[in-house]
Amino acid sequence: MFPLSPHSQLCYATPLVFLWASHSLDLFNSHYPPSLSLSPFLCCFPISHSASSSPLCSYLTPSVNQDLQTSSSRAAGQCKDLTAKNADEMASKKKMGYKCRIAVVLLLLLASIAALVAVAVIQDTWSTKEYSLEYGIVIDSGSSRSNVYLYEWPGEKSNETGIVTEVMNCRVSGIAISEMKVDPQKDAEAWEGFRSCMDEVTQKIPVQKHKNTVLFLGATAGMRLLHEKDEQRSNEILASLKEYLSALPFIFQNASIITGQEEGLYGWITVNYLMGNFLEKNLWNRYVRPEGAKTVGSMDLGGASTQIAFSIQEDLKGPDYLRVKLYGYSYNVYTHSFLCYGKNEAEKRVLDKVIQESSDPGNIINPCYPEGFNITLKASSIYDTECTKKPQNYNPDQDLFFVGVANSDGCESIVKSIFDFKTCSSSQCSFDGVEQPPVTGDFMAYAGFFYTARALLMNGSTDLDQFNASVRDFCHTHWTVLKEQKSWISARYLRTYCYAAHYVLTLLADGYKFDEDTWKNIYFEREVKKTSIGWSLGYMLSMSNMIPSEVKNITPMTDPVFAGLIFLFSALTIVTVVIIFIFLVRNCY
Repeated sequence: MFPLSPHSQLCYATPLVFLWASHSLDLFNSHYPPSLSLSPFLCCFPISHSASSSPLCSYLTPSVNQDLQTSSSRAAGQCKDLTAKNADEMASKKKMGYKCRIAVVLLLLLASIAALVAVAVIQDTWSTKEYSLEYGIVIDSGSSRSNVYLYEWPGEKSNETGIVTEVMNCRVSGIAISEMKVDPQKDAEAWEGFRSCMDEVTQKIPVQKHKNTVLFLGATAGMRLLHEKDEQRSNEILASLKEYLSALPFIFQNASIITGQEEGLYGWITVNYLMGNFLEKNLWNRYVRPEGAKTVGSMDLGGASTQIAFSIQEDLKGPDYLRVKLYGYSYNVYTHSFLCYGKNEAEKRVLDKVIQESSDPGNIINPCYPEGFNITLKASSIYDTECTKKPQNYNPDQDLFFVGVANSDGCESIVKSIFDFKTCSSSQCSFDGVEQPPVTGDFMAYAGFFYTARALLMNGSTDLDQFNASVRDFCHTHWTVLKEQKSWISARYLRTYCYAAHYVLTLLADGYKFDEDTWKNIYFEREVKKTSIGWSLGYMLSMSNMIPSEVKNITPMTDPVFAGLIFLFSALTIVTVVIIFIFLVRNCY
């Protein structure tokens, strides 16, 4: 046996097949002594030539040579099997790799499209609007006082009606405008009250907006009564107000007496606007009509008149039925105003009834005044109005002395006597022959209704029995006890609340026909969302239809940034589509 020389460890032939010869080495070492054992080496076997013709093989004995040839043939077969297996695995992995890459590219495409859509939506929908704020001033001149309200709203409109917010309100000191042109001293105090409030309002409005701010004055029942009594004085008062308001740095629109129907309708609009029954912001920060929203009825008790208004499903015809359009939607509204049924004027009518039942003007028993309370009133304070009929031999300076006896039943009887519940020419009436459909849904009772309920500690929602019991308890309480229990109410108003409580109870239950079930739907409130309830806000909402829109769109990103993002994601989308196309061509064709 000859050891293999280092220079002849390769059997060279063309073509060569390389394989790991561990199997052949094991076979060789098992037939020959350890001295001839071979370390693993890389053998090269010719495919088309005999192994005996290679240089290495010439050194080996025939038997060894044959063994090597047998081993090499077996190893070559194994190599072929291994190569085929590896080829299949590589093809499978390659195919899987294509699928993974296509999936990644598709995800990238979808992400790019989603990003494009998101950028566009954010720019268009989530943009905040910096509107040019507009301002409006409404002066509410009632029968007892005037209030100045300042409102603001964005220059844009929502479905034809401006989004109006109350900024402030100022109570004008002094007499009501319906009392002007009688006492110059009182007139001077009233004008000073107007100047003080208007100065405060002027400071709240930016100087550059003064020339664009609209100004309205609306006079209600007090001036309606004066106009019936003394039209000339009424016109003179309005003329003086127009002259004063025209000199202010605003767009003075008008100073007029609004009708009772308008007062009721504007109050209804105010209540429902504040409660969000007309509009609400949706997910996209836009104002829409609330899904399934219902409107709320309104009841206003002023000094000289009272109003009721509520929506109905039927499209009924008549002087008290209106069809109004707000925020793009139409509503059928019933509204009626009762002149001389305001809290103050109705009290004068009750006092007149009390006087008629008394034979001694120096000792008039008043069941509506609390026991222990006495007061002397001038006859003019009761009869100097269109709501009461002057007695024979009327003397406006006559002293009338009233003695309180706290008789709840007697007070109730006198209060009901000023109503006419019998006359009715239709299927259902409230009182005084006025047609009224049945009350339905919730109602907001404000102004005098609220203050009366608060005196009884019945504000909010109550039931009819509770309210009735509270009225009787109040009316049977001694004047001294009342002053201690109700120290937060001035004596001027406290003495009137037994009458006022019976009046509210009679008006709502016997007049408007609220029963034990529907009474629970009445809410006695003064304000909603920190905004006082009254006709003036509804008036401003309606008047804002005539105000032009201005809007400046402030987007969440600048135009260059927006354009850059659109370009980036558009390019990414195009590149992704091209890559997908190339992959499809390579793998499908």
